[in-house]
Amino acid sequence: MSKIKNNIKKNDKNVRSVNNNIRSSVRKLNPILRSIVGKKVDIAIRDLQFSEKRVTKDIRKTISSAVANAENNFQYDIDKLIVKEAYCGKKITMKRFRPRAKGRAAPILKPYSSVTIILTETKKVESHGSKS
Repeated sequence: MSKIKNNIKKNDKNVRSVNNNIRSSVRKLNPILRSIVGKKVDIAIRDLQFSEKRVTKDIRKTISSAVANAENNFQYDIDKLIVKEAYCGKKITMKRFRPRAKGRAAPILKPYSSVTIILTETKKVESHGSKS
């Protein structure tokens, strides 16, 4: 069974990059990641560059790492790469406490997340005729 999984992965043209311990919550990351899925890599990086969100810098780094993996390890053409999947998951949550009135304490939760970017190479669409 493990051999079948390995063969499928070798035939698949997917490149993956994971960035663990991003200092942001999943709730803030999800809309940004959903906005880049299905786009070409250079367009996704450009969109993230002009976003006002702080966490887009970390997502850009992850995409750039995936592009470097595709170029160096698999010899893919950078111009044909698109973002196939982008998702995030929960990691640890740092817990801190803030003193409040009457000797009480209020918790401060500092969540961490992991971001996974999966790129794939687009194939040429062959046309079987032209409209004239």
